[in-house]
Amino acid sequence: MFKKTSAKTVAEYLKQLPDEDRKVLSAVRKTFKKYVPKGYAETLNWGMITYEIPLKRYPKTYNSQPLMFASIAKQKNHYGLYLMCAYIDKETTQGIKDAFTKADKKLDMGKSCIRFKQLEDLPLTDIGKVISNISVDKYIAYYEANRKR
Repeated sequence: MFKKTSAKTVAEYLKQLPDEDRKVLSAVRKTFKKYVPKGYAETLNWGMITYEIPLKRYPKTYNSQPLMFASIAKQKNHYGLYLMCAYIDKETTQGIKDAFTKADKKLDMGKSCIRFKQLEDLPLTDIGKVISNISVDKYIAYYEANRKR
């Protein structure tokens, strides 16, 4: 369940969070800012810190919204790390699974959402390395190939 926010920017969103939640999301955000390839924009969209392809770069989305690559948010009972890049690419999904196995951490993942209770539950650097390999052009190609199916 999404935790609603009235924030309009990432800074406002983080400021509204309790200290512990802000600490966790800020750490994930720091890793994402280091590893998310150039061309993705950090925004607050869908009530989450989102890394997306701006519409000026790729306007042909099915919902007329920027193409989401990844996002992070505080939910009611957990934190959510949404990796749409893993949802549409089996190799990326396997890379995420391998990162958790290598770190001896339990993976709680749906199709694209990794749920976690505390920062220590994530192999953050390894997740960063996996997503760092997906350029904007590569992600658009994945998206278009999956839309054709």
